[in-house]
Amino acid sequence: MGVTFGSLGVLGPRAILDVAQLASAQGYRSVWTVEATGTDAFTLLGAASAVAPDLDLATGIIPIQIRNPTVTAMTASTLQALSPDATVWLGLGVSAPGILRQHGETPSKRPIAMMREYVALLRECLSGESVTFEGDFWSVRKFRLGMRIGERVPKIVLAALNPQMLRLAGEIADGVLLNYLPSSHVGPSIDAVRAGGDATIFAYVHAAVGDFERSAQSARKDLFNYAMADGYAKMFAAAGFEDEVTELRARQAAKDRDGALAAISERMIQAIDFIGSSEDVTKFVAGYVAAGIDHPVLMPLPWGDDRRAVTESTMAAAIKAVHV
Repeated sequence: MGVTFGSLGVLGPRAILDVAQLASAQGYRSVWTVEATGTDAFTLLGAASAVAPDLDLATGIIPIQIRNPTVTAMTASTLQALSPDATVWLGLGVSAPGILRQHGETPSKRPIAMMREYVALLRECLSGESVTFEGDFWSVRKFRLGMRIGERVPKIVLAALNPQMLRLAGEIADGVLLNYLPSSHVGPSIDAVRAGGDATIFAYVHAAVGDFERSAQSARKDLFNYAMADGYAKMFAAAGFEDEVTELRARQAAKDRDGALAAISERMIQAIDFIGSSEDVTKFVAGYVAAGIDHPVLMPLPWGDDRRAVTESTMAAAIKAVHV
């Protein structure tokens, strides 16, 4: 099992040192982090590796529109060289329009083709050989990674929500990262991956040890932001929450933000952003394992008066799902 720092930015960047050490002590296998408009993913993972060298290191995700393949190959290989005993899982994704706009980028009209080309070029760059490449999105002339490649080479993981990207992940990647999906939708997602190949199945599992009534509004705000993104909205609908997504978007279009948030049902919250007792969090995580996830990755939801205490309690509860 892994744990991601992606939800813990409110604790400040240095908190990843404590999270990584705690994860190692509790028996977690990997530490992940995200990259959008805040912290740099590879800097955080390098710091985590320094205090917990037994943990595998993973990005989940870095947007392919923001980092070109040569820079990604250089950065991931540097991290791998500095952490020779760890597996580096290089999680890639086609980022949301809102994040891209903040970086001065626009969404691709051909995301599947863009991802396929990115991975093909990235693998060539990671080979250590001279690379000349002419594609629809990137062109490289005589690039050669300027460091010695060891036995371990970073592995590639694709973030995927919907059938086309899921199948592509199975075909071209070493792993696939699922996110914001209920355990009931894991089966169809794995089927789509397996139509392409045998990639390792990772999934972010969102949970918090806490009181539902006190934290429900935080969950509604979180899910609202993702339901407004077309890719997530499509996945939520396929997972059984079409009514919630339809009403939420209609209310938001009418400039009724309170109504949009209220459209997110308790059923949807507890299927995706679970809030409950330690025992119930353990059961919730176990549901993803039973559904077929190879490597669940806890996303601790730091909702409550003491964010760090909630994080620690949630980590302690979640790991029990795989260490029983």
